Amino acid sequence: MSFSQNAKVEITKRKISKPCCRLAACYGIACFGKYFDNRGLVLQTETEEVAKFALKTFHSLGVEGTVLCKERPNGAIYEFSVSHPKEVERMMKLLDCTGTETNLRIRPQLLQCGNCLRTFVAAAFLCGGTITDPEKTYQLEFISNRYNLSRDFEALLAEHEFRPRRTQRKGTNIVYIKASESIEDLLVFMGAQNAAMVMMDRKIYKDTNNKNNRLNNCENANNMKRDKATQKVQQAIRLLEEEGLLSDLPQPLQEAAQKRLAYPQYTLAQLAESFDPPISKSGLSHRLKKLEELARTAAVRRENV
Repeated sequence: MSFSQNAKVEITKRKISKPCCRLAACYGIACFGKYFDNRGLVLQTETEEVAKFALKTFHSLGVEGTVLCKERPNGAIYEFSVSHPKEVERMMKLLDCTGTETNLRIRPQLLQCGNCLRTFVAAAFLCGGTITDPEKTYQLEFISNRYNLSRDFEALLAEHEFRPRRTQRKGTNIVYIKASESIEDLLVFMGAQNAAMVMMDRKIYKDTNNKNNRLNNCENANNMKRDKATQKVQQAIRLLEEEGLLSDLPQPLQEAAQKRLAYPQYTLAQLAESFDPPISKSGLSHRLKKLEELARTAAVRRENV
């Protein structure tokens, strides 16, 4: 199963003991199912546990539905529905709806306690939500064809500081969250603590890898810079040798040139340590720069001859 499906399965395993919370769950299923009107209710999902959760939750409040498995080329779809006229009537009475409302809005009176809100949001995620694999990116979405419902839902999440945003994609309303910390908090809020922990672990692993990559890139860049500087000094020393000038230089400069040619793989600090007695890194740097300066002067003189 995908990360999103695992999170949903975890949520379905939560026990909902209070009748008001079970009502809130039914309301979330109704709001974010495929359709909900005076014909009844239909929820389609790729996760069998979600369809069974809907069946069990409505049954606990006296509304009977059915679950069907529909095979498709790209995988099975599980459909929960409430379609018998008497059951539809019971459902509408339970949710205090007629099924003929032109605009479906979130009704606060159906969310009677703090846990009701959690259960409603969790049910919305089960039916109309998805979350990307945190190894790739961070985004949790609630998808709905109902504009006003999506707007109310965005405001509800914003009220609890989950930092949602809203957009449209191919005519569908999307309420989404991109901040990883907010997604983790929302997963815990909905009862998917294990999914939140997995996301945290993967984020730490990915951040560590990114940090190591940055360090490696920095080290590689420094190595390239050092190699380029070494080659530049070596070229300068060889030019001085060709011009017969190296043997006339002061002993400290001759020694620095000999060391640089003998140990091209050494860093500046390692090369400074190889002297007997060792010299400072800045002192060695000064000597090498002096060699480059003398080589430039010799090159200019060669061109003018």
